[in-house]
Amino acid sequence: MVIRIGLTGGIAAGKSTVSRRLGELGATIVDYDILARKIVEPGGAALPRIVEVFGDRAVGDDGTLDRAWLADQVFGAHADPRARQRLDAIEHPLIYQLAQQLDAEASHKDSNAVIIHDIPLLAEVIQDLPFRFDHIVTVEAPQDVRIGRMVRTRGMSQAQAQARIASQSPQSARMAIADVVVDATVDLPAMLARVDTLYAAWLGEAKA
Repeated sequence: MVIRIGLTGGIAAGKSTVSRRLGELGATIVDYDILARKIVEPGGAALPRIVEVFGDRAVGDDGTLDRAWLADQVFGAHADPRARQRLDAIEHPLIYQLAQQLDAEASHKDSNAVIIHDIPLLAEVIQDLPFRFDHIVTVEAPQDVRIGRMVRTRGMSQAQAQARIASQSPQSARMAIADVVVDATVDLPAMLARVDTLYAAWLGEAKA
């Protein structure tokens, strides 16, 4: 049978590393960040709707989404509290539609597939998703570690990093929905070994 896993984690906690490893092991990865980028590309279904709601400034002279400007409107210190809701209302249904297509393709190709739905905001949207998961995994690291990573690797200021963390659900909300927690503060080989063990167990469930 098909095993579906919901994968989440705090921003910069290490979820992408876990997701990449699962893909290397043979799991099908449905990456909601990739889907979110796809729908706002030129010609994507979300782009004209974003312009309609947020104005022409949302798109640069080259016709692509001005991500920095939009992020400031949604997450910035002076952002309208309702801006995030308006953006989510545009993007989320389109993302879920693409996710359903990818999931159906993987299920059709392999009746014993392990399908990973990599969803950063799973705790916020779990009630709206057109899926139910056999297991939910959250990847966690302390907030100060995550802020340091965002400053070093993403070019954010400390204030910007803190604002991004504040925009997500708290760790307690992710822990409340998860039945598996991956500690991203251990050394990389130990974390990957944990992921390998989890995947082997899920594969066993799929083939049972």
